[in-house]
Formats: sequence, C-alpha cells, structure tokens
Amino acid sequence: MRRIHRHGIHSLRAKLTTANVGLLALGIVVATAVSLMGMRHYLLDQVDAELTKMRDSLGSSQLTLRQIDSLSVLSVVSDRLMPQNTDSRPTPDSIFTAVDGRGTALTIFDVRPTDAQRGLADAVPDPLALSADADPHDVTVHGDTYRATATRLTDGTYILLATSTEGLHKGIAKALKLDLAVGTLLLALLACLTLFSVRRRMRPLEDMVETSSAIAEGDLTRRVPSSHHPTQEVEQLRLALNSMLHQVETAYRTREHSAAQLRRFVADASHELRTPLSAIRGYLQLYDQGMLVEPEDRRRAWDRMNGEVDRMGRLVDELLTLARLDQRPELRLRGVDVSRLVRDSAQDLRAQQPDRPVTVAADGAVLVRADESGLRQVLGNLVANVRTHTSAEVPVRLGVERVDGVVRLSVEDEGPGLGPEDAARVFDRFFRAGGGAGSGLGLAIVQGVVQAHGGEVSVRTAPGEGLAVTVTLPTRPKACV
Repeated sequence: MRRIHRHGIHSLRAKLTTANVGLLALGIVVATAVSLMGMRHYLLDQVDAELTKMRDSLGSSQLTLRQIDSLSVLSVVSDRLMPQNTDSRPTPDSIFTAVDGRGTALTIFDVRPTDAQRGLADAVPDPLALSADADPHDVTVHGDTYRATATRLTDGTYILLATSTEGLHKGIAKALKLDLAVGTLLLALLACLTLFSVRRRMRPLEDMVETSSAIAEGDLTRRVPSSHHPTQEVEQLRLALNSMLHQVETAYRTREHSAAQLRRFVADASHELRTPLSAIRGYLQLYDQGMLVEPEDRRRAWDRMNGEVDRMGRLVDELLTLARLDQRPELRLRGVDVSRLVRDSAQDLRAQQPDRPVTVAADGAVLVRADESGLRQVLGNLVANVRTHTSAEVPVRLGVERVDGVVRLSVEDEGPGLGPEDAARVFDRFFRAGGGAGSGLGLAIVQGVVQAHGGEVSVRTAPGEGLAVTVTLPTRPKACV
C-alpha cells in the first residue's frame, strides 16, 4: 500500500512551518524598517536643529564679514565651527565657509579655503535658495553626505554651514545588520520550535493514518489511541473516527455472521428437504419397477409418502415463516389476553397427551398489545418442543405474570435438560439436540416472533434439571423490529 511522504514539501507540517516563518519574517522586516526610519528621522532632526540654531544666531547678529573681522569674533566662530588640522581631515564632521553670491568660496584672514570648504561651496550652486529655505538640505562633499544650510549677512556674503551625516548612516547600517542577524536567529529558532510543536500536534493525525492503513490491511480491531496532551478538535476527530470504525467493524461482523448463517441455513434446508424427497423418490421407483404388488405394500408406501409430503410441507411453512420474520413484517397489534392463550395451549396439550401432568399458573387477565397469531405460534412451538423431546409422563408447567411493566411467559418441563454447549445453540436454525426428532426450527421461530415484538427469550437448563423457556414481552411494544 502506498504510504504518505510525511516530510514532503506539500505536507501540512511544512506548510505550517513555512507560514509561521514567513509571517515572522514579514513582521521583522516591517518592524526593522519602521524602527530604522524612526531613528534616522530623529537623528536628522537633531542635526537639523543644531544647524538651524547656528544659522539663526549668525543671521540675527546683522554682521558683515568685515565687522566680523574688526570685532575679532571670527576666531570664536572658527573655534566652534571650522575644523582643526584640515590637512589630516579632508572631510570633517562640520564645515563652515563663506561664499559670495555666485557660490565661490572666500578667503578669510588671508587663509585660503580648504578642500572641504571648496567642496561645500561647489555642492551648493545657489546659496540664495539654500538660505531662503528653512530646512537644511542633503549635499555630498567629496563623496560624503552632509546636511547643509546657509544664511546671508548684511553685506551680501553667504555663510554655509554643514554637518556630516556619515556617522548617522553608518550607525543605521550597523543597526540594520544587527537586526538582520537577530531576525535570522529568531527565524531559525521559530522554524525549529514550529517543527517540534507541529510534529507533536500532528502525532494524532499520523496515528489515524497508521490506524486506517492497518484497518485497510484487514485489522478491524485497531483504534486511534489517545494522545497525552490532546487538543479539543483533534480529540473530537479521534472520538468520531473511533465511533465510525466501531460501526464499520460491527457492520462487517454482522454481514459476515449473516452470510455464514445464510450458508448454513441453505445447507441445512437442502439437507432437510433432501430426506423426504429421497424417500418419496424411492417409493416411486419401487412402484415403477412393479415391486409393490400386494395391496398392503401399496397402502404402506402410500401412507409413507403422504407422511413425508406432510413433513416437507411443514418444513416449507416453517422456512417461509422464518423468511417473513427476517424481513421484519408489520405486526397486526391489538390487545391480547396472554392468560387465555396459555390456558388454551395447556388444554391442547392435555388433549394430545392425557397422561402428562400439566400445571397452569395463569389466573386473571394479562393484557399485552401484540399479534395474537404470533403469540399462539410461540406457545404452540414451545409446547410442541416439550411434547417432542420429553416422554409423556414428564410434568410441564405453563405460567404468565406481569412484573415491572413487562409480561413474562414461561414453559418449563422436568425432562433430561441440555448441556451448556447445546443450550448455547438451542435457538440456532435446524439445531436438534442429540439429533432428535423435529425440524430444528421451532425455537428459532419463537425467537424471531418474540424479537419482532421487541421482547427477549431465554432458556434455563442443565443436564437432568429440565428445560425452562422464558419469554419477556413489553406491554406496549415501541416498534416492530
């Protein structure tokens, strides 16, 4: 039988793991993007605030470049804003330079502009537009990124201020690498935990697959075992599947039993019918060969054939009765006095066997809703069973009583009784204890009629202690089953 590949890409375990890892990866990417963007925005706001503050302080002083020189305040500005040792720092963190209206860097104190100052001047082609804008702009100086702003002095000179953002971008890049590393570790950890958890949660489903495979291979007794920590949905599925498997097994066993019973019934019926047919055929052959010459021989053969025909007719009638009972016919229910039926059966038995002691315990009326013809057949078969299998001097007791809402009908004899093995098969069709007389269908018909009324029939017997058959009938059967 083809097995399911448990670890394939299309398995439920792989799909659940992929979905969980994918959702976490999406969450990590979104969280990282939002956090880095927020951090960049915050740091740029800090840089812009510092640049704006310096620009406003220079713009509000209403100084010219010459006044700055004459007042010797340029040294203060240089100490705070201009980079020191410019030869060793071609791209300083902060750049301060003065430019004219065309954007050309100016010489201050006979000190020529540094490469960084000239680079800033080249990066800002329109100082007027930059000074008019309230927010700093991004510029590139010798390949490095800066935030730059400008202010215009009273003599028309423009002061350019720039702060490097390289450290900011490098910090963001390191944070991104750290987030990616931590996110990758979390994804790997989640994948392992998901695989372990899904494997444990999917174990009941794997047990169901194994159980179904075992049942398909013929083991109908297998059931899905309960897990140690079942979930509600999986436990409900397990219980439903086990219930279905129980019904399937019961139906299969019932079908097998019915099929075996049918085969045995057909074989027994064929055997029972073969005996009278063989006897009739034998007498006909004797008559055809002219061997029945004497009138007495002919009369004896005629009586013998009539007896076999009667026997075969009774057998056929009993088979038809059993076949009708197997089809669950609709009973003609009405109020029946069981005590009256018991007294009638006892009277019939006394008429057939006057020497047999018969005791009847059926005083008063005991009414049930039943099929009268069916109950008469039950009593007739029980009495006939006693008459056939016991001698005429064996006492018999017939009784009926109402107990706890049911009616109990009993027929007891003091005959030889039955052993345990025979008692277990007493209701089987064509069963005859010790190969005795009769067709072996009487008690089978009794059981069929009683079950059709929704009742039960049981026997109590032991070797040497007689046989007692008890029929229990509901006073108002719910349905004919």
